[in-house]
Amino acid sequence: MHKPGKFNAFTDESLALDGAKSGPLAGTTFAVKDLFDIAGTVAACGNPDWARTHSAAKAHAEAVSTLLAAGASVRGKTITDEFAFSIIGENHHYGTPINPNALGHVCGGSSSGSAAAVAGNLVDFALGTDTGGSVRIPSSFCGIFGLRPSHGRVSLKGVFPLAASFDTVGWFARDPVLMQKIGQVLLQNPIAASKSPSRLLYPVDVWQDVASDTALALDPGVSRLEELYGPVERMTLAEGSNLAEWFETFRVAQGAEIWQTLGAWIEDVQPSIGPGIKERLDWCKSLTKAMQDDALSRREEIASRLQDVTQDGSVLVLPAAPGPAIESGRSAVASNEIRAQIIRLSGIAPLSGVPQMSLPVAKVTGLPVALSLMAARGSDEILLKMATELCGTAVDGLAPLL
Repeated sequence: MHKPGKFNAFTDESLALDGAKSGPLAGTTFAVKDLFDIAGTVAACGNPDWARTHSAAKAHAEAVSTLLAAGASVRGKTITDEFAFSIIGENHHYGTPINPNALGHVCGGSSSGSAAAVAGNLVDFALGTDTGGSVRIPSSFCGIFGLRPSHGRVSLKGVFPLAASFDTVGWFARDPVLMQKIGQVLLQNPIAASKSPSRLLYPVDVWQDVASDTALALDPGVSRLEELYGPVERMTLAEGSNLAEWFETFRVAQGAEIWQTLGAWIEDVQPSIGPGIKERLDWCKSLTKAMQDDALSRREEIASRLQDVTQDGSVLVLPAAPGPAIESGRSAVASNEIRAQIIRLSGIAPLSGVPQMSLPVAKVTGLPVALSLMAARGSDEILLKMATELCGTAVDGLAPLL
């Protein structure tokens, strides 16, 4: 039975797997989101009925094995929102992880426990997944670094598939240099990260979706990027459309895949599912083939737009979230409204498969907010390098919240 421990980050604090004695990550510790297979255990995916109806894994997820071979040691399995299908960070069955850098506020989901474990200095880094923002949003809310890699750059073998064409394995750390080292281990088909961005793009329509105090707090981070790489160029990202339409595209395309993953099991088992998530799953069931086909067509247009604006080496400078973390225990309705605001921003990268990284550079009323960088598909190493250059040392009072 789950017993809340430090920051209520873990479903299993006792899980311990020692990594290799040598390697690029030797001596580091990491936590694993409860969506990853760990040999001899069941990945509950945030739902007790899922745990009850599934067998223990026979092998570790590939990402876990890769990190162990690089010298990192597992120290705990962390809470996830049910089926990773929430951006808020509250679990009806296992509780709400505590945000160490914003007490009384959520960590963000669905990789809430992983973010809490890193922010609370319980481990050096943690694995999460990001289908619609589940690494980038907890990173922003908790004041730590987080990367959603390009789709396909990190193996998903042995990881619960929420929506396969959106799913990615990402990670959190308090240190940008460690983020970069983890990338050197996990990213498949590595590239040299010697290049700097050709341009910095500032999508005005995206920034309009951000609270004014958050935008103001992030201004010094934008200025520092300009000092390093040249002035930003203002532009409109959702050209000929708008972010609300992009959100609806994301919602339908993802929702159809989620029902394909979970529908048969839900109808067979009739599991207990927490409020908010149950209603969204019911909505997923209602989606028609025509609705999915239309969303997939629009998704191709959005991916083409991102490719057009990033293929020359440009990097988009964005807010990671519309504002700081919301208070814990908000009503499901309030959470759903905020969820839509968040995913209008966090749903852009999943629609196009591009990488995006959250950088903890500011606070609003004492709560962390993050700047983020988005680049062409396959340019993950460039974002990791930029994060180190931007946040490796304090400049004019600008520093990561370590």
